[in-house]
Amino acid sequence: MAFLDKIGFGKLKEGLNKTKDNLIGKVNRLVNARGVIDDEFLSELEEIFISSDLGIDTTEVLIARIKERAITDKYIDQKELNELINGEIRKVFNETASEFKSFDFELKQKPYVIIVVGVNGVGKTTSIGKLANNFKIAGKSVLIGSADTFRAAANDQLEIWAKRADVEIIQSKSTSDPASVAFDTVNSAVSKGTDVVIIDTAGRLHNKSHLMEELKKIKRVIQKVIPEAPHETFIVIDATTGQNGLNQAMEFSKALDGLTGIILTKLDGTAKGGIVLKINKEMKLPVRFIGVGEQIDDLQVFDSKSFTEALFEK
Repeated sequence: MAFLDKIGFGKLKEGLNKTKDNLIGKVNRLVNARGVIDDEFLSELEEIFISSDLGIDTTEVLIARIKERAITDKYIDQKELNELINGEIRKVFNETASEFKSFDFELKQKPYVIIVVGVNGVGKTTSIGKLANNFKIAGKSVLIGSADTFRAAANDQLEIWAKRADVEIIQSKSTSDPASVAFDTVNSAVSKGTDVVIIDTAGRLHNKSHLMEELKKIKRVIQKVIPEAPHETFIVIDATTGQNGLNQAMEFSKALDGLTGIILTKLDGTAKGGIVLKINKEMKLPVRFIGVGEQIDDLQVFDSKSFTEALFEK
C-alpha cells in the first residue's frame, strides 16, 4: 500500500469509528455475553443490524445466513461464533461494489458533464469542491458551473472551494436563471476543451415540484450543447438522515429520469454506516463517493473492500 493510500485508509478507518462501535462492537459484545445462537440471540442481533441502518431486507438476509451457517458449521466457541457472524457481515458489504474505481479513468467524451443535486445542508457544495480537487489531482482540467442562483451564499462558498481546488468556475451576476448558467458553462467547456464539467444546482427540497422542473430544464439546455449529457448525475445524501435521505434520492431520480450514483457525506458523524447497504439494495443505486471528514481530500471513492477492512480492522 502506497504512503498516500495509507493516509486515505487511515482517514476512512477513523471516519468509520462510530459505525464500527455501533455494529461490530455490539455484535462482539452480544457474542461474548451469550455465546450461543438461539431465538433470543437472533432477536437481539436483528435489533443491532436495524439500529445500524442496514435496512429490513439486508437484516433478514443476514439473519437467515447466520442461522444456516450456525447449523452447518457447528461453531465450538465464542471466537468461532464471532468469526461466523462477522464473516457474513463482510460478505454483504462486499456485495456493494461500485464500477467507479478512481478519478484517473479514461473519459468517454470531453467534456464529461456531471450534475450534482441534493437538498440544502447535506454537504453538496463542499462535495463539489472535493470532487473537483480529486479530478484535478488526477490530471484532468475541471470547470465548475455555479447554477445555484437562488442563494448568493452558495455561490460565494462554491467560489472559495473552486479556489482551494485551483479550478475555474463560471458564475453569473446578471441572471437568476440556473439553466442559463449551466448552458454557458458547458459551452465554455466545449470551446476550451475542458475535461470535466461539474454543475452545481440549488439545494431544492425534493417535494417542491416547480424546483424539480427547474432541474429538468437544466438537463434540457445542457443537451442542446451535448446531446448525451449529463454523463453522471450524483445526488448528495447526508448519512445521518437515514430513511429521509433515501426518500430524497427516490424523488430526485424521478425528476431527472434516473441518477447514476450517490455521494454519501458525514459518514464520520454517524453510527449508522449501514445505510451504504440500504441504499445499494433498496435503490439499486451505487454509492460512488463517501465523505469521511471536512478537509478537501476527505472525499473518497467508495470501495467495498477498503470499507470492510476499515470496519473490521482491530
